[in-house]
Amino acid sequence: MFKRIGTLMKGFLSLFISGIEKSNPAALIEAEKENLRKQIARFNDNLASHAGFVERLLRQIKNLEQKEKEITARVAANIKAGNRSVAGTLALELQTIKSQLEENRDQMVSAEETYKKLLKTRDVAVNEAQAKIQKLKQLMSETEMMEAQAELQEMAKGMVTEIGGSGDTLNRVEEYLNERRDKAAGRARVASSTIDTSQVDMKEAEQNALAEQALADFEMAYGIKGAPAAETPLQPQPNPVKELGPQ
Repeated sequence: MFKRIGTLMKGFLSLFISGIEKSNPAALIEAEKENLRKQIARFNDNLASHAGFVERLLRQIKNLEQKEKEITARVAANIKAGNRSVAGTLALELQTIKSQLEENRDQMVSAEETYKKLLKTRDVAVNEAQAKIQKLKQLMSETEMMEAQAELQEMAKGMVTEIGGSGDTLNRVEEYLNERRDKAAGRARVASSTIDTSQVDMKEAEQNALAEQALADFEMAYGIKGAPAAETPLQPQPNPVKELGPQ
């Protein structure tokens, strides 16, 4: 029973975590990038250790090669001097050095091949992981863009529906405004019909008379005689009709 309860709890926890992962893909990508950096760091540490082993082999090979030259020269010198016992001992040591040198060279070749393989494996794995992360980023950007477009389209559809549904309200507002405008025009018409224009005509005649009097006073004061007022032009007289007989 407890095992079944534990399995059920694990299932609920897995669903909860899956929901969080679905809602936060960017966080997952960043976590994978960080994990990739850590893996690369560990791999580089191991690769550095292997490279150190290769360098140690190189140093040993150089030392053995130097000893090989020295002992070879000593064996030759002792043979020439007739010290065959010493030359034989040095010859045995020379064989051991040559054996070690050959073994180290074989290890060196194998270590170099292993180093190159490890380096290539690291580069391939890193490039593949980076390409996958980049693809996920692009996919996430496309997904967010499509979601934004879908949301905008849904909003636009809702706006069209709401605007179409508010047609009755707009019609009522237009009717109210037309009524107010017509009523204001009627009030202006009634007010204009009650204006007494006789007072306006009287004021205008008075102003004209005062202007004419002022002009006459100016002509008298300065001795200026104005042109006579325009008279009505004479109408042409018809020609008399001639009749037969003495004039």
